[in-house]
Amino acid sequence: MTDTKQDLRWREIPKEATESWWQAEDGWEIRRIDWPSMGSGKKPRGSLLFLPGRGDHYEKYLETLHYWAEQGWKVTSIDWRGQGLSGRMVENRNMGHIDDFSTWIADLRFFWTRWKAESLGPHVLAAHSMGGHLAMRALVEGAVDPQATMLSAPMLGIKSSGLPISWTHAFTKWMVRRGKGETLAWKESEKPMSPMSLRRKILTHSKRRYDDEMFWWEKRPDVKLGPPSWHWLERSIASTRMLDEAGRLESVNCPILLMAAKVDQLVSTKRIIADDKRLPNSQLLCFGVEAAHELLREEDGVRDQCLNAMGDFLDQHAPVE
Repeated sequence: MTDTKQDLRWREIPKEATESWWQAEDGWEIRRIDWPSMGSGKKPRGSLLFLPGRGDHYEKYLETLHYWAEQGWKVTSIDWRGQGLSGRMVENRNMGHIDDFSTWIADLRFFWTRWKAESLGPHVLAAHSMGGHLAMRALVEGAVDPQATMLSAPMLGIKSSGLPISWTHAFTKWMVRRGKGETLAWKESEKPMSPMSLRRKILTHSKRRYDDEMFWWEKRPDVKLGPPSWHWLERSIASTRMLDEAGRLESVNCPILLMAAKVDQLVSTKRIIADDKRLPNSQLLCFGVEAAHELLREEDGVRDQCLNAMGDFLDQHAPVE
């Protein structure tokens, strides 16, 4: 099923949603967006927090966030520190950078505690790509305690060029030691050696949803973020390798829905499938060539399957309290 017909609703902030700011524990200002429950039932379904991926900003997910609100959820999403309109970590605004992934975990821990206290349960977590990695790490470290978690193409491992991850990690460490830590790891797009002209093919088959992102880049140019730094790349590999340690994922009892695409060019689907077997309480939905990386921004045929699977999963694991 294709979705070539343009839908301009997602090129403005829905009137029901509220944009605001909150301060991390160290005072860093982080942007958030919130929807009230808009379900037809008298009682809200619960509260859902969505965590976007590397380089993302919440405008990309307005369509899905609004959908969840219509399903009765109180919905919240944030821009990660250093992304979207939550500032930048380095002078080059085009470069994705973080001192360490533990900084994002600390931000999430601080936000989760306050968001949970101010909202109705059950509390559930949804995340995409890098957000999926951080959600998994937060579960391992006890930084969050959702009743259920749903991860779209989680970055449990990066897509490598076929080299052992230890070799890739050693090379990124060497680049950082050479003083290249705060320089771009590659020139453009989402993948090394991949031009911007191929970016949509890497992310989604949906031209309509991809064009929505391009619209927001023009309307709010400060949300745009380019490739990561060498330091970000080294830290990302270190963080994913930490999850590889025996007993880490095995300790996570939260119900988890993993969704992946076998031909994903950005994250390791092989790693997602392997980690599904390590998790005590997980299930996996895996697509073939019909899906690229951004499952929640794919054409309707794929996206609808994801939303339906997530709905069934929440009915089972996060019923109305």
